[in-house]
Amino acid sequence: MESQRKSSGEEDSSGERGSLHTWKGYSYSVTPERVLLSRPVLQAALGTRHGVLLVEGGQVYSFGEFPWKQSQVSEVGPLKPVLESALSGQRVVAVAAGSFHSGALTEDGGVHMWGENSFGQCGLSSLTVVPNPTPVAIMDPDTSPPHTIRVMELACGEQHSLALSAQHEVWAWGSGCQLGLVTTIFPVWKPQKVEHLVGRHVLQVACGAFHSLALVRCLPPQESRRPLPDKCGQCNQLLYTMTDKEDHVIISDSHYCPLGVELLAEGEARLGPGRSPPLGLLSSPSEPLLSSHTSASAPGPHPSITEHTDYERGRTVAQNGEVLTTTDADISASGTTLIEVWGCRVSELPYPDDQAVKEYLKKLSDTSLAEETAKMTIAGASFQPPADSLDLLTSDLIPGVMPVTTSSALNNLVSSCASAVGERVVSTYEALSLKKMINYYYPGVGGVAGVPGGLPGGPAEVRVRLEESMQGKKSCSTGDIREEEAEGLSRRLSLPGLLSQVSPRLLRRASRPRVRAVPLTPVGGLPEAGELLPSLQTEVWSWGRGEEGQLGHGDNLPRLQPLCVKCLSSKEVVLVAAGAHHSLALTAQSQVFSWGSNSSGQLGHMASPTTIPRLAKLSEGIRVWDVGAGAQHTLLLADGDCYQPILYYSGQQVREGVQDTPQDQTEGYSYTQQPVLLPFCMNLGYVSGVFAGGQSCVALADRNVMGFIASLHELATAERKFYCKLSSVKNHILRPLLDLESLSTALDPASTVLLRSLVRCYSRLCHLTGQHSASLTANLRRRREFKSLVMLEHASIFLDTYNEYCCSVGNFLVMGGFQALAKPSLEFFGKCPELLQRLAESSEENIPLSDLLVTLFYLPMRHLHEYGRLLLKLGTCFEVSSVDYQKLQDGCSKFEALALHLKRRRKEAEYTYHFWKSFPGKMTDSLRKPRRRLICESSNKALTLQNSGRFSVNWFILFNDALVHAQFSTHHVFPLATLWVEPIPEENTGLHGLKLISPEETFTLLACSSMEKAKWLRSINQAVDQAMTGAGQSGSGAGQRAEPPISRTASYTFYKDSRLKEATYEGRWLAGKPNGRGMVKWLDGRIYTGTFKNGLEDGFGDYVMPSKTLNLNDHYQGHWKEGKMHGIGTYKYATGELYEGSFQDNMRHGHGMLRSGTLNSSSPSVFIGQWVHDKKTGYGVFDDITRGEKYMGMWQDDQRQGTGVIVTQFGLYYEGAFNNNKMQGTGVLLSEDNTTYEGEFSEDWTLNGKGVLTMPNGDYFEGSFTGEWGSGLKVTGSFFKPNLYDSDGDKGRAVKLGRLAVPPEEKWRVVFEECWMRLGCEAPGQGENQRAWENIAVALTTSRRQHRDSPEMNLSRTQNRMLESLEFIPQQHVGPVTMEKYDSIRRYLVKACDMPLHPLGRLMETLVAVYRMTYVGVGANRRLLLQAVNEIMSYLARIFQLVRFLFPDLPEEGGAIPEPSSDPQDKKDSNCADTQLESPKPGRVVSSSALLLPVLLPRLYPPLFTLYALEKEKEDDVYWECVLRLNKQPDVALLAFLGVQHKFWPVSVPVLGEKTEVVSSTKDACFASATETLQQISTTFTPSDKLQVIQLTFEEITKEVMSSLEDNFLWSMDDLFPVFLYVVLRARIRNLGSEVSLIEDLMDPCVQHGEHGIMFTTLKACYYQIQHEKTT
Repeated sequence: MESQRKSSGEEDSSGERGSLHTWKGYSYSVTPERVLLSRPVLQAALGTRHGVLLVEGGQVYSFGEFPWKQSQVSEVGPLKPVLESALSGQRVVAVAAGSFHSGALTEDGGVHMWGENSFGQCGLSSLTVVPNPTPVAIMDPDTSPPHTIRVMELACGEQHSLALSAQHEVWAWGSGCQLGLVTTIFPVWKPQKVEHLVGRHVLQVACGAFHSLALVRCLPPQESRRPLPDKCGQCNQLLYTMTDKEDHVIISDSHYCPLGVELLAEGEARLGPGRSPPLGLLSSPSEPLLSSHTSASAPGPHPSITEHTDYERGRTVAQNGEVLTTTDADISASGTTLIEVWGCRVSELPYPDDQAVKEYLKKLSDTSLAEETAKMTIAGASFQPPADSLDLLTSDLIPGVMPVTTSSALNNLVSSCASAVGERVVSTYEALSLKKMINYYYPGVGGVAGVPGGLPGGPAEVRVRLEESMQGKKSCSTGDIREEEAEGLSRRLSLPGLLSQVSPRLLRRASRPRVRAVPLTPVGGLPEAGELLPSLQTEVWSWGRGEEGQLGHGDNLPRLQPLCVKCLSSKEVVLVAAGAHHSLALTAQSQVFSWGSNSSGQLGHMASPTTIPRLAKLSEGIRVWDVGAGAQHTLLLADGDCYQPILYYSGQQVREGVQDTPQDQTEGYSYTQQPVLLPFCMNLGYVSGVFAGGQSCVALADRNVMGFIASLHELATAERKFYCKLSSVKNHILRPLLDLESLSTALDPASTVLLRSLVRCYSRLCHLTGQHSASLTANLRRRREFKSLVMLEHASIFLDTYNEYCCSVGNFLVMGGFQALAKPSLEFFGKCPELLQRLAESSEENIPLSDLLVTLFYLPMRHLHEYGRLLLKLGTCFEVSSVDYQKLQDGCSKFEALALHLKRRRKEAEYTYHFWKSFPGKMTDSLRKPRRRLICESSNKALTLQNSGRFSVNWFILFNDALVHAQFSTHHVFPLATLWVEPIPEENTGLHGLKLISPEETFTLLACSSMEKAKWLRSINQAVDQAMTGAGQSGSGAGQRAEPPISRTASYTFYKDSRLKEATYEGRWLAGKPNGRGMVKWLDGRIYTGTFKNGLEDGFGDYVMPSKTLNLNDHYQGHWKEGKMHGIGTYKYATGELYEGSFQDNMRHGHGMLRSGTLNSSSPSVFIGQWVHDKKTGYGVFDDITRGEKYMGMWQDDQRQGTGVIVTQFGLYYEGAFNNNKMQGTGVLLSEDNTTYEGEFSEDWTLNGKGVLTMPNGDYFEGSFTGEWGSGLKVTGSFFKPNLYDSDGDKGRAVKLGRLAVPPEEKWRVVFEECWMRLGCEAPGQGENQRAWENIAVALTTSRRQHRDSPEMNLSRTQNRMLESLEFIPQQHVGPVTMEKYDSIRRYLVKACDMPLHPLGRLMETLVAVYRMTYVGVGANRRLLLQAVNEIMSYLARIFQLVRFLFPDLPEEGGAIPEPSSDPQDKKDSNCADTQLESPKPGRVVSSSALLLPVLLPRLYPPLFTLYALEKEKEDDVYWECVLRLNKQPDVALLAFLGVQHKFWPVSVPVLGEKTEVVSSTKDACFASATETLQQISTTFTPSDKLQVIQLTFEEITKEVMSSLEDNFLWSMDDLFPVFLYVVLRARIRNLGSEVSLIEDLMDPCVQHGEHGIMFTTLKACYYQIQHEKTT
């Protein structure tokens, strides 16, 4: 970064950055000395008499006294530091100094320690001193193998060290309760995890001499929502206490546990693995009341020591079983406790001996007894170990030896009167309960026998300041609410679940409605800010010795484990520091809280007690941003009037020449009452950090190079100042306003919601600013560069927050919120509007309160200019061409652009607000909306409606979301998203007109001048454009279009249109009409989703219509045209019926299938056929599943009318005339046994009139018949029995079926007509070829697009590829057809028929469906075979007509294609094109069957073959019986039986690749390959494929015979036939008769007389031969 500075003195960077200045004390004569080092200092750390410095490049220097370096120099002056060469190979990133030891942290997270180690503080066992930096391994034993912990921060005290890991957990080693570890053995050599902070996110650690501090991020809200416990898990006291006074209730949540183990959310203290649970302590029920005169030194065990340990509960229980209720407070360590009850004074329990107290408290802190205690052997419950070792106070207490005392009388007294007594009792009770705790901790105090008082004491400075505790007791009662607790009180009064016990008066007061439902501190911070910015929701936790009150819990007790300092929880602490015996917390609002020892005024205030955090006393406007704490002094780095930092000092004054005086002789030292400004600070330059330790102070400063450092400081200062400003508005304006009781009456519900939104946005902005100021401050302390600035890297977070805030202020303003706020504000600020004026930075006199509030809330917008200015100022420190300059310039322009935009938004909001003030009242209510802004209005008659009446009033108001047309008493709102405006040309009319189009109205507006016209046109267009793009929300709007697009997406509710009245349309529009994809929802529940054209449904759509009677929907999915169902679609009726097919004008019209009912419902049936105007008309097939009948014939108006066929499941067959839905007229009826009636019918199955009834044996009746078939017939006529010689007449009697059925070419006419229509032809064959091809391409493209839009029409990948290839119009459709062209036409047809989206594919799909519908199920009746075959032939002819229309040059049926000179390839057969065999080429003759059967027949084969099998059933049975019988013969016997000539018998046959001799027992081995080939006839579909199989069989036979005979052998039929007969028998084809008939019926006529024809005749002959074979 510095390389690009315009500085010339770059090589002298050490002089510019990180210069170090050191001094002691604060007198005017003090001048700091500069320490000269070759590189800039990055960090310093000070111990009692030494210091450690970290310089750029990661090197470490030490200065001061080093008694641990025995051989080397043991003292170095502060001005000549020495390099710690042991660290030379490492890159150190941080250093720390304890009282007499030091630590360094390397880049990879490793820790090095050196110095005094007698208490294990260096973490290296068996060494009392560590002369040089030595690595200390921090291993996690919970993982296997144990892995090394990466450390981020180090802190050192007098006898302990702490490390903060990258996982934000704390590790500790050394000695004393300040470790926070669950252990009784000190020193702790190996770093151990502080279990009590596991699961919390620790941000920073600090060490005092004998105490520790941690800055912890608050738990996220979801975790804190678990039901909270009501009692402490360790000391079993209630966490909340309540006292009822005559006019109020005090509810206190200030419980502190003496053990420091606060109840965790799970309800138990966390323990490390393998450690025993903390023991609870029970007092013995028989314990006597303690006498007030028991001697402290009484020898021997006391009977009150109980052995009973309750593992499960961990509770302390009083004598009568009640749970003790106590709250923590400062302890009275001596003197008399007074309880004032109803005016009586009771003197209770004075301490027997002040000296005893002092002794015990003194010894308490001494850790030298640790080993002794550990060595002690426990002789049983009667033995009392020395209780002055701190080790006994941990959770791992030794069972049965814990001293317990309970002042039962006190507790009884308190519990009996606490509910009725006033506030003082509560405070006194706290003191008493605490007294009980003291008895628990220090057994000697309460008079329990302890060890004799003569045990060795601890260090001299460990003393209890009794006077201080006395003061503390007075001012720490719950009733004495100080300023810090004011917030706490309002919190206490709203504790969940406690109001049931509160007095009725308080309930009445609490039940008043209050607006304050918005947290003024956003929970969890800004979601998008995430980890980018430091957290402000923090807590301070402390633990260790507390005799100076340095833990901040309001008492002087030690804490063995971390405990949260409650009163700092909402103070946004960002930094903690610890002096020897005092603690400091720096907040985001640049305030310093201090607590602990104040012997030299180091706390910066004179308030007492000093056991709780209080604000250091600094004059107003001094914002502190870095702190350092020494042994008895505090150093503060703050913003002064200008942005160069200033230094303040509080605490011990160090006089010249007496530095070496021992610390506890304080005569030579003076005392500060509040922080003192150090006059020399302005000479140091720009100080970036301060450090203190022992008696010394150190400041790191930078020189201002090219203004860069000054600009960085100015930016951070501005942000800190801004945050303090925002916070003070929040605390002095917002909070009081929200607490006003008159607020709920002054604001209407809508404004209340807007105020909440405003407060929420304000809080977010405030919080973001706080986080950002903390981030900028941290940047000053550390890197001092701009690249990591969040406001550059993530500017959007700031821009969005400001945008949102400005929007919420504007909305509140527009709705008159500030006007409404003025009244309640007047009550509050009326007496002192000066505060409001000062905060709003307003100098005007007599300004209305509402305007003052508006100014105040718009104030934050000014700060955007400040951002822009400061970024630009930073930019000037760089070359204009550099990337850095560009980056800063971009950031600056973003903030400036937003500032201008928000200024414009403010003007709009104010303009709108003033407009509403003047607008007629009735309309205001309905039109006024928070986000609605006025753009312009025509009250000056600038715009009028064309052709309006003389006296009509037309007022046009343009808002940012709608155009309002207001008249006398009515108004109409036109949403902008669906408004189109066009200027009307002026040349012909001379009028300045604008044409406005909305979905349901079009009107013309006249402007008074062309300028006015241009203004309105531009305004409306811009407003429409912004309404569509939402540009009103974003930045500058510089890139606006001249006019909005004519096609757009919008939502609209119709109010006039009869068809769409009150329906809502959402989707694409074009010039005022729905056009494109969209959705309409009607109020009655109808929904249409699909495409529109010119305002009407057109294209593919989905329509749901609720049924009025049934609780179900009708559902149509398909094509529409001009608002009506038109084309192919599927309609599911609410009744359960389903129609699939064609529609026209919302009716079923064309070909379609209707399924009624399900198989198990009352009347299931299926109809497939032609519909005309919603009725069955034309040819159709009706399957009545209930009656088991199928009708195939003509219909008229939903009735059977004309010729038709009925078959039933019982084998009856009828063909003939129908009339009025009944069999009426001439018909033929056949039963299963071939009984036939031919004659007149009158009803279904009812004979009536003349006819002939023929019996299966040929006898027949002729005459008149009446009666129903199957239930007795009446006959009037003659009976004939033909004699045996009447064979000719008999033949004449056989009924020819199919004469009275619908002719095949009449069937499914509409299916073919629809296909012709799709090709653009009015009638078959009439149309243009080119247009047909275009229609195909269009159909495929639209289907493909539609498929892309709706994934439910899922095509496979191959179909997609096929679709793409079909979209191209093939070139074969013009020009003479060659074999090659013919082949490509065949390939095209195969593809087209496979693709259902192609008209031919759709036709094919429909034909297959109708064919199966007709001939499957009941339709599988052998009498229908002839019709089924004829139907296929008719399909072929009609499809071939279509193909010839598409390929007009294709020769007609039977025409020849000129064969090319070479290439004998057979182009016709699809399956066998690869076999190049010399045989006649039927492919040279064009035939529909050759071209189309390969496509059609495989799909129709199953129903067709079933019919063949039924027809040939008897013949096939005879044939099969014979096949089975003959196949029992071995090969040789069968060949002989069939008369195969001996020379054709195979001599040897290949078995598994080896030649094997044919013996008499050989079976199924001769002609095996020919047999296998012939068996394939059942796997092929088309006759040509089956003939190909026969041909290959002949070739296989020939091949096998040729191997034994000479080459020029030729077959004669007499030789061939027996061999082929053998092969047919061995092939065992089950339905050979059906196969033969199928080939015969569907064979290509041009093949009949060729080679294939002869081969087929041979097969047929074999079939008949086998049937009549005599096997004797």
